[in-house]
Amino acid sequence: MTKTAFIAIVGCPNVGKSSILNRLLGQKIAIVSEKPQTTRTRITGILTDGETQLVFTDTPGFHRPKTKLGENMVKAVTDSIADVDACLFVVEPSGELREKELELIERFKTEHIPVILAINKVDTVSEKELLMQRIFEISSLFDFSAVVPVSARHGDNFDALLSELKALAQESVHFFPEDTLTDQPERVLMSEIVREKMLRLLDKEIPHGTAVAIEKMREREGRDDLVDIEATIYCEKESHKGIIIGKKGDMLKRISTRAREDMEKFLCCKVNLKCWVKVKEDWRNREGLIRNFGLDGESY
Repeated sequence: MTKTAFIAIVGCPNVGKSSILNRLLGQKIAIVSEKPQTTRTRITGILTDGETQLVFTDTPGFHRPKTKLGENMVKAVTDSIADVDACLFVVEPSGELREKELELIERFKTEHIPVILAINKVDTVSEKELLMQRIFEISSLFDFSAVVPVSARHGDNFDALLSELKALAQESVHFFPEDTLTDQPERVLMSEIVREKMLRLLDKEIPHGTAVAIEKMREREGRDDLVDIEATIYCEKESHKGIIIGKKGDMLKRISTRAREDMEKFLCCKVNLKCWVKVKEDWRNREGLIRNFGLDGESY
């Protein structure tokens, strides 16, 4: 008897949703950085363990949008909750619950679906009493199916988390082949790798005003061990273009080199990566460009 569960991973920005997905899958498919709002679209990750298949949706951080792109990101979260069998609600181990987290809890009550609470980053809490207080505080607001403290960075308690997630699966056919890791096209994954390097190497808001399009991706003729990839980085201002390129092209070289290294690990072959930078002013508020970059709701 096979079982399946569709599970949305939800929470506020920068709580570690993508890190949890990558840890569960045992391979990186969602980009990670310390900057909030790293994830822009719904990314599907598939874990098949024996007779059980878990289909995860990693969603953008639930936040108050300031642009058209932000509105699409928030819509991706609310749509995901309505489309799944259960939710994995990720929070940090300390601090006041944010307004958007309270909104998500109210949404759980409306949808009447099982929710597992994952308290991430427990490796940052030295006093266990504070963690227990946190668990009691949040559990009093909703009847969670389970509460699991975890550390995505170190992998602490992920066996327990996986066990609770598998318990949500219901008798069903599997919707993906056993060896499928994600439904994202390779071009999308490659563009996200480039964007991750910008998030890590560039300061402040510049990376959030960028989008990456893979213009070309194909095996070199006569070679099955080399892939040529051409990527265009779009930014919103000429001044940002100069910062991304850097003095004598130094920053763009650093971004490209680190992206190429990750691409080669993922594709298991050599990669020849070329990157260009172009300006598209205020693209985050232009529906046509958002759609062209695959960041509108219809593209998820």
